[in-house]
Amino acid sequence: MKKTRHHRIIMYFSLLLLVGFSALAIVANQYPLNSFDLNLAAFVQSFEQPGLTKVMEIFTTIGSTKYCIVIILLAMIYLYFVHGHRKELIFLSGVLGGSAVLNQLLKAVFHRERPSVYRLIEETGFSFPSGHAMGAIALYGALAFLLWRHTATRPGRSLLIVLSCFMIFMICVSRIYLGVHYPSDIIGALMVSGFWLTLMIWIFQRYMEHQEQKSSSNLKANVNNN
Repeated sequence: MKKTRHHRIIMYFSLLLLVGFSALAIVANQYPLNSFDLNLAAFVQSFEQPGLTKVMEIFTTIGSTKYCIVIILLAMIYLYFVHGHRKELIFLSGVLGGSAVLNQLLKAVFHRERPSVYRLIEETGFSFPSGHAMGAIALYGALAFLLWRHTATRPGRSLLIVLSCFMIFMICVSRIYLGVHYPSDIIGALMVSGFWLTLMIWIFQRYMEHQEQKSSSNLKANVNNN
């Protein structure tokens, strides 16, 4: 009963994120240059200074595709050779691959142009939703979920959550600071990638629960036969 309630909460939260993204997407599409985006972006960019710009460039580089691939490969090597979990590798691949495909599809649908007034770096492609932000929530969210399962201590789990949130936050803020995304690009990305992540967690947990029940049933059947 407790697991069923837990699964239901995850599914409801996933659907809530999808609804939130849909509403935001409609607003962003109808009002691409809205006061919320312009004012919040101006506030973030008001902190510009050479040292901070270097830091933001580092985090936006970490959030790029090639660096994400390196982190993914290292995580897969760790999960496979240290813990021997193949199913977790499939889950991680599904979260990240699905998020990447979803990002490209949504950008092709909305065709929102990037900010052009204030840019500290050059970027190509459409703006909504942010690929860096979607990749960050998919990567660090999935890793936090998987590593949580292998972290026994409360301080270790707390550190895991703090580090994951920190990486997501800095990558997202760097995109606004550097002038290549509107804040709504970031918020929308977090919502839709969060939807995909929680949906995959729901599927993964349901599958693992089914496997446990199947193993338990087989064990009982073997005991009865003996």
